[in-house]
Amino acid sequence: MSELRIYNSLHRQKEVFTSLTPGHVGMYVCGPTVSGESHLGHARPYITFDVVYRYLQHLGYKVRYVRNITDAGHFEEEGRAAEDKISKFATLEKLEPMELVQKYTNLFHWAMLQFGNLEPSIEPTATGHIIEQIEMIKTIMEKGYAYEVDGSVYFDVKKYAASYDYGILSGRILEDMLETTRELEGQDDKQNKADFALWKKAPPEHIMRWPSPWGEGFPGWHIECSAMSSKYLGNQFDIHGGGMDLQFPHHECEIAQSEIAHGDMMARYWMHNNMITINGRKMGKAYGNTIKLTEMFTGDNPQLEKAYSPMTIRFFVLQTHYRSTLDFSNEALQGAEKGLQRLWAAYETLQKLSYNAAAGQPLNEELDKQVRQWCLECAEFMNDDFNTAKVLANLFETTSIVNSLKGGQIKMHEISETTFHLLQETWKTYLVDILGIRQETITGEDNKLDGVLQMLIEMRKEAKSRKDYATSDKIRNELLAIGVQLKDEKDGTVSYSLQ
Repeated sequence: MSELRIYNSLHRQKEVFTSLTPGHVGMYVCGPTVSGESHLGHARPYITFDVVYRYLQHLGYKVRYVRNITDAGHFEEEGRAAEDKISKFATLEKLEPMELVQKYTNLFHWAMLQFGNLEPSIEPTATGHIIEQIEMIKTIMEKGYAYEVDGSVYFDVKKYAASYDYGILSGRILEDMLETTRELEGQDDKQNKADFALWKKAPPEHIMRWPSPWGEGFPGWHIECSAMSSKYLGNQFDIHGGGMDLQFPHHECEIAQSEIAHGDMMARYWMHNNMITINGRKMGKAYGNTIKLTEMFTGDNPQLEKAYSPMTIRFFVLQTHYRSTLDFSNEALQGAEKGLQRLWAAYETLQKLSYNAAAGQPLNEELDKQVRQWCLECAEFMNDDFNTAKVLANLFETTSIVNSLKGGQIKMHEISETTFHLLQETWKTYLVDILGIRQETITGEDNKLDGVLQMLIEMRKEAKSRKDYATSDKIRNELLAIGVQLKDEKDGTVSYSLQ
Protein backbone atom coordinates (compact mmCIF):
# COMPACT_ATOMS: atom_id res chain seq x y z
CA MET A 1 0.00 0.00 0.00
CA SER A 2 1.21 3.50 -0.78
CA GLU A 3 2.24 6.01 1.90
CA LEU A 4 -0.19 8.64 3.13
CA ARG A 5 0.41 11.96 1.38
CA ILE A 6 -1.13 15.19 2.67
CA TYR A 7 -1.36 18.52 0.87
CA ASN A 8 0.57 20.80 3.20
CA SER A 9 -0.68 24.39 2.86
CA LEU A 10 2.58 25.54 4.42
CA HIS A 11 4.61 24.36 1.42
CA ARG A 12 1.76 24.28 -1.15
CA GLN A 13 2.42 20.68 -2.16
CA LYS A 14 1.60 17.10 -1.22
CA GLU A 15 4.04 15.56 1.22
CA VAL A 16 4.49 12.09 2.69
CA PHE A 17 3.06 12.12 6.19
CA THR A 18 5.45 11.19 8.99
CA SER A 19 4.32 11.72 12.56
CA LEU A 20 6.60 13.30 15.14
CA THR A 21 6.16 10.31 17.44
CA PRO A 22 5.91 6.95 15.66
CA GLY A 23 2.43 5.48 16.01
CA HIS A 24 0.95 8.69 17.45
CA VAL A 25 -0.65 11.77 15.83
CA GLY A 26 -1.46 15.12 17.40
CA MET A 27 -4.14 17.04 15.47
CA TYR A 28 -5.64 20.43 16.28
CA VAL A 29 -8.68 21.77 14.42
CA CYS A 30 -10.13 25.23 14.96
CA GLY A 31 -13.59 24.79 16.44
CA PRO A 32 -16.71 26.96 16.31
CA THR A 33 -17.34 30.40 17.70
CA VAL A 34 -20.44 29.69 19.74
CA SER A 35 -22.06 33.12 19.31
CA GLY A 36 -24.83 31.66 17.16
CA GLU A 37 -26.09 28.53 15.48
CA SER A 38 -23.78 26.66 13.12
CA HIS A 39 -24.63 26.79 9.41
CA LEU A 40 -24.01 24.59 6.39
CA GLY A 41 -20.60 26.17 5.78
CA HIS A 42 -19.49 25.04 9.24
CA ALA A 43 -20.47 21.46 8.48
CA ARG A 44 -17.68 21.03 5.95
CA PRO A 45 -14.55 21.35 8.14
CA TYR A 46 -15.94 19.20 10.94
CA ILE A 47 -17.06 16.44 8.57
CA THR A 48 -13.75 16.70 6.68
CA PHE A 49 -11.56 16.39 9.77
CA ASP A 50 -13.78 13.71 11.23
CA VAL A 51 -12.85 11.61 8.18
CA VAL A 52 -9.17 12.50 8.61
CA TYR A 53 -9.44 11.42 12.27
CA ARG A 54 -11.15 8.17 11.31
CA TYR A 55 -8.64 7.36 8.58
CA LEU A 56 -5.60 8.00 10.76
CA GLN A 57 -7.09 5.61 13.32
CA HIS A 58 -7.73 3.10 10.54
CA LEU A 59 -4.03 3.28 9.65
CA GLY A 60 -3.25 2.29 13.22
CA TYR A 61 -2.29 5.65 14.72
CA LYS A 62 -3.28 6.62 18.24
CA VAL A 63 -4.70 10.08 17.55
CA ARG A 64 -5.14 12.91 20.02
CA TYR A 65 -7.69 15.11 18.27
CA VAL A 66 -8.10 18.54 19.89
CA ARG A 67 -10.91 20.82 18.69
CA ASN A 68 -11.54 24.00 20.64
CA ILE A 69 -14.66 25.97 21.50
CA THR A 70 -14.27 29.74 21.09
CA ASP A 71 -16.47 31.13 23.84
CA ALA A 72 -14.70 34.45 24.38
CA GLY A 73 -12.28 36.67 22.57
CA HIS A 74 -11.58 39.76 20.62
CA PHE A 75 -12.10 39.25 16.90
CA GLU A 76 -10.09 41.07 14.31
CA GLU A 77 -11.32 40.25 10.85
CA GLU A 78 -9.75 41.52 7.67
CA GLY A 79 -11.58 44.55 6.33
CA ARG A 80 -14.00 44.79 9.27
CA ALA A 81 -13.90 46.48 12.65
CA ALA A 82 -12.91 44.39 15.67
CA GLU A 83 -15.71 43.10 17.85
CA ASP A 84 -16.45 40.55 20.55
CA LYS A 85 -19.19 38.46 18.95
CA ILE A 86 -20.14 36.68 22.17
CA SER A 87 -20.98 39.92 23.95
CA LYS A 88 -22.66 41.38 20.86
CA PHE A 89 -25.08 38.51 20.31
CA ALA A 90 -25.68 37.95 24.02
CA THR A 91 -26.97 41.53 24.17
CA LEU A 92 -29.17 40.98 21.12
CA GLU A 93 -30.68 37.79 22.58
CA LYS A 94 -30.98 39.33 26.06
CA LEU A 95 -28.87 36.56 27.61
CA GLU A 96 -25.82 36.45 29.83
CA PRO A 97 -22.78 35.74 27.61
CA MET A 98 -22.25 32.29 29.14
CA GLU A 99 -25.96 31.49 28.67
CA LEU A 100 -25.50 32.21 24.98
CA VAL A 101 -22.32 30.14 24.90
CA GLN A 102 -24.00 27.16 26.57
CA LYS A 103 -27.03 27.35 24.29
CA TYR A 104 -25.02 27.27 21.07
CA THR A 105 -22.39 24.84 22.34
CA ASN A 106 -25.19 22.37 23.06
CA LEU A 107 -26.68 22.95 19.62
CA PHE A 108 -23.27 22.47 17.98
CA HIS A 109 -22.72 19.19 19.81
CA TRP A 110 -26.17 18.01 18.78
CA ALA A 111 -25.46 18.84 15.11
CA MET A 112 -22.15 16.95 15.22
CA LEU A 113 -24.03 13.97 16.66
CA GLN A 114 -26.51 14.10 13.77
CA PHE A 115 -23.65 14.01 11.26
CA GLY A 116 -22.17 10.98 12.98
CA ASN A 117 -18.94 12.78 13.83
CA LEU A 118 -16.73 11.17 16.43
CA GLU A 119 -16.10 13.28 19.50
CA PRO A 120 -12.64 14.87 19.69
CA SER A 121 -10.20 13.57 22.29
CA ILE A 122 -10.14 16.97 24.03
CA GLU A 123 -12.43 19.97 23.53
CA PRO A 124 -10.90 22.91 25.41
CA THR A 125 -12.61 26.29 25.73
CA ALA A 126 -11.04 29.73 25.49
CA THR A 127 -12.53 30.80 28.83
CA GLY A 128 -11.11 27.70 30.50
CA HIS A 129 -7.56 28.64 29.47
CA ILE A 130 -7.23 32.32 30.31
CA ILE A 131 -4.19 31.67 32.54
CA GLU A 132 -2.36 29.83 29.75
CA GLN A 133 -3.07 32.67 27.34
CA ILE A 134 -1.85 35.31 29.78
CA GLU A 135 1.36 33.35 30.43
CA MET A 136 2.01 33.04 26.69
CA ILE A 137 1.45 36.77 26.19
CA LYS A 138 3.90 37.53 29.03
CA THR A 139 6.52 35.34 27.30
CA ILE A 140 6.04 37.15 23.98
CA MET A 141 6.36 40.52 25.72
CA GLU A 142 9.51 39.42 27.57
CA LYS A 143 11.05 38.51 24.22
CA GLY A 144 10.26 41.99 22.90
CA TYR A 145 7.63 41.12 20.28
CA ALA A 146 4.58 42.64 21.94
CA TYR A 147 3.76 45.97 23.54
CA GLU A 148 1.12 47.37 25.86
CA VAL A 149 -0.98 50.43 25.21
CA ASP A 150 -3.46 51.52 27.89
CA GLY A 151 -4.26 48.01 29.10
CA SER A 152 -4.28 46.34 25.67
CA VAL A 153 -1.42 44.23 24.33
CA TYR A 154 -0.52 43.96 20.63
CA PHE A 155 1.81 41.67 18.72
CA ASP A 156 4.49 43.63 16.84
CA VAL A 157 4.13 42.20 13.33
CA LYS A 158 6.65 44.57 11.75
CA LYS A 159 9.40 43.58 14.19
CA TYR A 160 8.54 39.89 13.73
CA ALA A 161 8.66 40.20 9.93
CA ALA A 162 12.17 41.66 10.11
CA SER A 163 13.54 38.31 11.28
CA TYR A 164 10.83 35.78 10.41
CA ASP A 165 8.67 34.97 7.42
CA TYR A 166 5.32 36.62 8.16
CA GLY A 167 3.10 35.41 5.34
CA ILE A 168 4.71 31.97 5.09
CA LEU A 169 1.30 30.27 5.19
CA SER A 170 -0.93 32.71 3.33
CA GLY A 171 1.65 33.96 0.84
CA ARG A 172 0.90 37.56 1.75
CA ILE A 173 3.56 40.26 1.82
CA LEU A 174 3.64 42.57 4.84
CA GLU A 175 4.39 45.70 2.81
CA ASP A 176 1.32 45.09 0.67
CA MET A 177 -0.79 44.47 3.76
CA LEU A 178 0.36 47.71 5.37
CA GLU A 179 -0.61 49.63 2.24
CA THR A 180 -4.03 48.01 1.77
CA THR A 181 -5.19 47.58 5.40
CA ARG A 182 -7.64 50.35 6.20
CA GLU A 183 -7.71 52.20 9.50
CA LEU A 184 -10.40 50.84 11.80
CA GLU A 185 -12.11 52.75 14.55
CA GLY A 186 -10.73 52.17 18.03
CA GLN A 187 -7.42 50.75 16.86
CA ASP A 188 -5.30 53.93 16.65
CA ASP A 189 -3.32 52.71 19.66
CA LYS A 190 -1.53 50.18 17.46
CA GLN A 191 1.99 51.00 16.33
CA ASN A 192 1.34 49.42 12.93
CA LYS A 193 -1.90 48.63 11.10
CA ALA A 194 -0.95 44.95 10.73
CA ASP A 195 -0.41 44.40 14.48
CA PHE A 196 -2.99 42.18 16.15
CA ALA A 197 -4.41 42.07 19.65
CA LEU A 198 -3.16 39.53 22.17
CA TRP A 199 -5.17 41.10 25.00
CA LYS A 200 -7.83 43.81 24.97
CA LYS A 201 -8.73 46.19 27.77
CA ALA A 202 -12.37 45.67 28.74
CA PRO A 203 -14.58 48.75 28.56
CA PRO A 204 -16.85 49.34 31.58
CA GLU A 205 -19.89 47.72 29.95
CA HIS A 206 -18.02 44.56 28.94
CA ILE A 207 -19.25 41.58 31.01
CA MET A 208 -16.67 38.95 30.04
CA ARG A 209 -13.48 40.18 31.68
CA TRP A 210 -10.52 38.70 33.56
CA PRO A 211 -7.69 40.16 35.66
CA SER A 212 -4.28 40.33 34.02
CA PRO A 213 -0.93 42.10 34.53
CA TRP A 214 -2.27 44.82 32.19
CA GLY A 215 -5.61 45.31 33.91
CA GLU A 216 -9.02 43.71 33.41
CA GLY A 217 -9.68 42.57 29.89
CA PHE A 218 -10.16 39.58 27.61
CA PRO A 219 -7.93 37.58 25.27
CA GLY A 220 -7.41 38.01 21.57
CA TRP A 221 -8.84 35.53 19.10
CA HIS A 222 -5.54 34.14 17.78
CA ILE A 223 -3.81 33.57 21.13
CA GLU A 224 -6.35 31.01 22.35
CA CYS A 225 -5.49 28.38 19.72
CA SER A 226 -1.75 28.76 20.25
CA ALA A 227 -2.13 28.41 24.01
CA MET A 228 -4.48 25.43 23.92
CA SER A 229 -2.74 23.49 21.15
CA SER A 230 0.64 23.76 22.90
CA LYS A 231 -0.85 22.70 26.25
CA TYR A 232 -2.42 19.50 24.90
CA LEU A 233 -0.20 18.65 21.92
CA GLY A 234 3.15 20.24 22.75
CA ASN A 235 4.98 23.19 21.22
CA GLN A 236 5.12 21.32 17.91
CA PHE A 237 2.58 18.78 16.72
CA ASP A 238 1.59 16.97 13.53
CA ILE A 239 -1.54 18.46 11.91
CA HIS A 240 -3.33 21.79 12.21
CA GLY A 241 -6.63 21.98 10.36
CA GLY A 242 -9.39 24.42 9.58
CA GLY A 243 -11.24 26.22 6.84
CA MET A 244 -9.37 28.02 4.08
CA ASP A 245 -10.78 31.31 5.36
CA LEU A 246 -8.67 30.87 8.51
CA GLN A 247 -5.31 30.88 6.70
CA PHE A 248 -5.21 34.64 7.14
CA PRO A 249 -5.22 36.26 9.56
CA HIS A 250 -5.94 33.55 12.15
CA HIS A 251 -3.44 30.80 11.29
CA GLU A 252 -0.78 33.24 10.12
CA CYS A 253 -0.98 34.99 13.48
CA GLU A 254 -0.92 31.67 15.34
CA ILE A 255 2.33 30.78 13.61
CA ALA A 256 3.93 34.13 14.45
CA GLN A 257 3.07 34.22 18.15
CA SER A 258 3.84 30.52 18.66
CA GLU A 259 7.23 30.80 16.98
CA ILE A 260 8.21 33.63 19.31
CA ALA A 261 6.81 31.98 22.45
CA HIS A 262 8.10 28.45 21.75
CA GLY A 263 10.81 28.75 19.13
CA ASP A 264 9.12 26.23 16.81
CA MET A 265 6.82 26.09 13.81
CA MET A 266 3.77 24.94 15.76
CA ALA A 267 2.45 22.36 13.25
CA ARG A 268 4.29 20.38 10.58
CA TYR A 269 1.29 19.84 8.28
CA TRP A 270 -1.36 22.51 7.71
CA MET A 271 -4.62 21.33 6.16
CA HIS A 272 -7.35 23.65 4.89
CA ASN A 273 -10.72 22.68 3.47
CA ASN A 274 -12.24 24.89 0.78
CA MET A 275 -15.51 26.76 1.15
CA ILE A 276 -19.14 25.94 0.50
CA THR A 277 -20.50 28.62 -1.82
CA ILE A 278 -23.93 29.79 -2.87
CA ASN A 279 -24.06 31.24 -6.36
CA GLY A 280 -20.28 31.44 -6.36
CA ARG A 281 -20.00 33.37 -3.09
CA LYS A 282 -18.66 32.00 0.21
CA MET A 283 -21.35 31.06 2.68
CA GLY A 284 -20.97 33.17 5.80
CA LYS A 285 -22.90 35.17 8.37
CA ALA A 286 -21.26 38.38 7.16
CA TYR A 287 -22.74 37.84 3.69
CA GLY A 288 -26.25 37.06 4.88
CA ASN A 289 -26.46 33.85 2.83
CA THR A 290 -26.20 31.18 5.49
CA ILE A 291 -28.51 28.22 6.00
CA LYS A 292 -28.58 27.05 9.61
CA LEU A 293 -28.13 23.34 10.21
CA THR A 294 -31.55 23.01 11.88
CA GLU A 295 -33.01 24.71 8.78
CA MET A 296 -31.25 22.15 6.58
CA PHE A 297 -32.85 19.35 8.59
CA THR A 298 -36.35 20.92 8.57
CA GLY A 299 -36.38 22.66 5.17
CA ASP A 300 -37.37 25.91 6.89
CA ASN A 301 -35.37 28.33 4.72
CA PRO A 302 -36.45 30.08 1.49
CA GLN A 303 -33.31 28.81 -0.25
CA LEU A 304 -34.36 25.19 0.38
CA GLU A 305 -36.88 23.26 -1.69
CA LYS A 306 -37.15 20.53 0.98
CA ALA A 307 -35.55 19.17 4.14
CA TYR A 308 -32.30 17.22 3.89
CA SER A 309 -31.17 14.57 6.35
CA PRO A 310 -27.82 14.83 8.17
CA MET A 311 -26.43 11.84 6.25
CA THR A 312 -27.43 13.43 2.94
CA ILE A 313 -25.46 16.53 3.90
CA ARG A 314 -22.48 14.43 5.01
CA PHE A 315 -22.59 12.53 1.72
CA PHE A 316 -22.91 15.83 -0.22
CA VAL A 317 -19.75 17.14 1.48
CA LEU A 318 -17.71 13.97 0.91
CA GLN A 319 -18.62 13.69 -2.79
CA THR A 320 -16.18 16.53 -3.46
CA HIS A 321 -12.49 16.59 -2.50
CA TYR A 322 -12.03 18.74 0.60
CA ARG A 323 -9.72 21.22 -1.16
CA SER A 324 -12.23 21.91 -3.95
CA THR A 325 -15.00 24.49 -3.80
CA LEU A 326 -18.41 22.96 -3.10
CA ASP A 327 -21.32 24.93 -4.53
CA PHE A 328 -24.69 24.59 -2.85
CA SER A 329 -27.83 23.91 -4.87
CA ASN A 330 -31.02 22.01 -4.24
CA GLU A 331 -30.30 19.95 -7.36
CA ALA A 332 -26.90 18.90 -6.00
CA LEU A 333 -28.34 17.97 -2.59
CA GLN A 334 -31.20 16.01 -4.15
CA GLY A 335 -28.66 14.21 -6.33
CA ALA A 336 -26.65 13.40 -3.20
CA GLU A 337 -29.80 12.13 -1.51
CA LYS A 338 -30.52 9.71 -4.37
CA GLY A 339 -26.88 8.64 -4.56
CA LEU A 340 -26.79 7.93 -0.84
CA GLN A 341 -29.97 5.87 -1.02
CA ARG A 342 -28.51 3.83 -3.88
CA LEU A 343 -25.22 3.22 -2.05
CA TRP A 344 -26.84 2.34 1.27
CA ALA A 345 -29.23 -0.08 -0.40
CA ALA A 346 -26.27 -1.77 -2.10
CA TYR A 347 -24.37 -1.90 1.22
CA GLU A 348 -27.28 -3.58 3.01
CA THR A 349 -27.70 -6.02 0.11
CA LEU A 350 -24.00 -6.90 0.11
CA GLN A 351 -23.89 -7.56 3.85
CA LYS A 352 -26.78 -10.03 3.50
CA LEU A 353 -25.22 -11.95 0.63
CA SER A 354 -23.12 -15.04 1.28
CA TYR A 355 -20.68 -16.76 -1.02
CA ASN A 356 -22.22 -20.03 -2.18
CA ALA A 357 -20.64 -20.89 -5.53
CA ALA A 358 -20.24 -24.58 -6.33
CA ALA A 359 -16.74 -25.94 -6.83
CA GLY A 360 -15.47 -26.29 -10.37
CA GLN A 361 -17.53 -23.48 -11.89
CA PRO A 362 -15.53 -21.14 -14.19
CA LEU A 363 -14.13 -17.86 -12.79
CA ASN A 364 -14.55 -14.67 -14.83
CA GLU A 365 -10.94 -13.55 -14.45
CA GLU A 366 -11.44 -10.15 -16.04
CA LEU A 367 -14.42 -9.32 -13.79
CA ASP A 368 -12.64 -10.69 -10.73
CA LYS A 369 -9.58 -8.54 -11.47
CA GLN A 370 -11.71 -5.42 -12.02
CA VAL A 371 -13.61 -5.82 -8.76
CA ARG A 372 -10.39 -6.33 -6.82
CA GLN A 373 -8.89 -3.24 -8.45
CA TRP A 374 -11.88 -1.09 -7.51
CA CYS A 375 -11.57 -2.29 -3.90
CA LEU A 376 -7.81 -1.91 -3.57
CA GLU A 377 -7.84 1.55 -5.15
CA CYS A 378 -9.87 2.89 -2.20
CA ALA A 379 -6.76 2.80 -0.01
CA GLU A 380 -4.72 4.50 -2.74
CA PHE A 381 -7.30 7.29 -3.00
CA MET A 382 -7.46 7.89 0.75
CA ASN A 383 -3.66 7.92 0.89
CA ASP A 384 -3.71 10.56 -1.85
CA ASP A 385 -4.70 13.47 0.43
CA PHE A 386 -7.94 11.88 1.68
CA ASN A 387 -9.71 11.77 -1.69
CA THR A 388 -13.17 10.74 -0.51
CA ALA A 389 -14.70 11.69 -3.88
CA LYS A 390 -12.74 8.96 -5.68
CA VAL A 391 -13.50 6.42 -2.97
CA LEU A 392 -17.22 7.05 -3.41
CA ALA A 393 -16.84 6.84 -7.20
CA ASN A 394 -15.34 3.36 -6.83
CA LEU A 395 -18.10 2.25 -4.49
CA PHE A 396 -20.61 3.43 -7.07
CA GLU A 397 -18.75 1.38 -9.69
CA THR A 398 -19.34 -1.76 -7.63
CA THR A 399 -23.05 -1.14 -6.92
CA SER A 400 -23.97 -2.71 -10.25
CA ILE A 401 -21.85 -5.74 -9.34
CA VAL A 402 -23.63 -6.07 -5.99
CA ASN A 403 -27.08 -5.70 -7.51
CA SER A 404 -26.24 -8.16 -10.29
CA LEU A 405 -25.00 -10.71 -7.75
CA LYS A 406 -28.30 -10.37 -5.92
CA GLY A 407 -30.39 -10.55 -9.09
CA GLY A 408 -28.43 -13.41 -10.60
CA GLN A 409 -27.23 -11.54 -13.69
CA ILE A 410 -23.72 -12.20 -12.37
CA LYS A 411 -23.24 -15.66 -10.94
CA MET A 412 -21.42 -15.92 -7.64
CA HIS A 413 -18.77 -18.20 -9.14
CA GLU A 414 -17.71 -15.46 -11.57
CA ILE A 415 -15.71 -13.81 -8.78
CA SER A 416 -13.54 -15.66 -6.29
CA GLU A 417 -14.51 -16.11 -2.66
CA THR A 418 -11.50 -13.99 -1.67
CA THR A 419 -12.68 -11.17 -3.93
CA PHE A 420 -16.23 -11.43 -2.61
CA HIS A 421 -15.09 -11.05 1.00
CA LEU A 422 -12.76 -8.21 -0.03
CA LEU A 423 -15.78 -6.45 -1.57
CA GLN A 424 -17.79 -6.85 1.64
CA GLU A 425 -14.89 -5.67 3.77
CA THR A 426 -14.19 -2.68 1.52
CA TRP A 427 -17.76 -1.42 1.71
CA LYS A 428 -17.89 -1.76 5.49
CA THR A 429 -14.45 -0.23 6.02
CA TYR A 430 -14.75 2.74 3.69
CA LEU A 431 -18.45 3.62 3.60
CA VAL A 432 -19.19 3.07 7.30
CA ASP A 433 -15.95 3.13 9.32
CA ILE A 434 -13.95 5.77 7.43
CA LEU A 435 -16.51 7.94 5.62
CA GLY A 436 -18.86 7.65 8.59
CA ILE A 437 -22.03 6.97 6.60
CA ARG A 438 -24.75 5.30 8.64
CA GLN A 439 -28.44 4.60 8.60
CA GLU A 440 -30.43 7.60 9.75
CA THR A 441 -31.05 7.34 13.48
CA ILE A 442 -34.24 9.41 13.50
CA THR A 443 -37.08 8.98 11.05
CA GLY A 444 -40.18 11.04 10.42
CA GLU A 445 -42.55 12.29 7.76
CA ASP A 446 -40.47 14.07 5.11
CA ASN A 447 -37.62 14.27 7.70
CA LYS A 448 -39.19 17.55 8.84
CA LEU A 449 -38.63 17.01 12.52
CA ASP A 450 -38.04 20.26 14.38
CA GLY A 451 -34.38 20.80 15.29
CA VAL A 452 -35.02 21.38 18.99
CA LEU A 453 -37.19 18.25 19.09
CA GLN A 454 -34.36 16.21 17.58
CA MET A 455 -31.99 17.58 20.20
CA LEU A 456 -34.35 16.49 23.00
CA ILE A 457 -34.61 12.99 21.55
CA GLU A 458 -30.83 12.69 21.30
CA MET A 459 -30.38 14.06 24.85
CA ARG A 460 -32.80 11.39 26.07
CA LYS A 461 -30.92 8.69 24.16
CA GLU A 462 -27.61 9.84 25.71
CA ALA A 463 -29.17 9.88 29.19
CA LYS A 464 -30.37 6.28 28.71
CA SER A 465 -26.94 5.17 27.52
CA ARG A 466 -25.35 6.41 30.76
CA LYS A 467 -28.25 4.91 32.76
CA ASP A 468 -29.50 8.32 33.91
CA TYR A 469 -33.10 7.14 33.86
CA ALA A 470 -34.42 10.11 35.84
CA THR A 471 -33.31 12.54 33.11
CA SER A 472 -34.49 10.15 30.40
CA ASP A 473 -37.97 9.90 31.92
CA LYS A 474 -38.14 13.66 32.45
CA ILE A 475 -37.38 14.35 28.79
CA ARG A 476 -39.86 11.68 27.66
CA ASN A 477 -42.59 13.30 29.80
CA GLU A 478 -41.78 16.67 28.26
CA LEU A 479 -42.10 15.18 24.78
CA LEU A 480 -45.38 13.47 25.68
CA ALA A 481 -46.68 16.77 27.02
CA ILE A 482 -46.21 18.42 23.62
CA GLY A 483 -47.84 15.55 21.76
CA VAL A 484 -44.84 13.46 20.70
CA GLN A 485 -45.05 9.67 20.91
CA LEU A 486 -41.70 7.85 20.87
CA LYS A 487 -40.85 4.26 20.14
CA ASP A 488 -37.32 2.99 20.75
CA GLU A 489 -36.37 0.32 18.22
CA LYS A 490 -34.07 -2.59 19.04
CA ASP A 491 -31.40 -1.33 16.65
CA GLY A 492 -31.09 1.96 18.55
CA THR A 493 -33.16 4.10 16.18
CA VAL A 494 -36.07 6.19 17.39
CA SER A 495 -39.43 6.43 15.62
CA TYR A 496 -41.89 9.16 16.53
CA SER A 497 -45.39 10.29 15.76
CA LEU A 498 -47.19 13.54 16.43
CA GLN A 499 -50.63 13.39 18.04
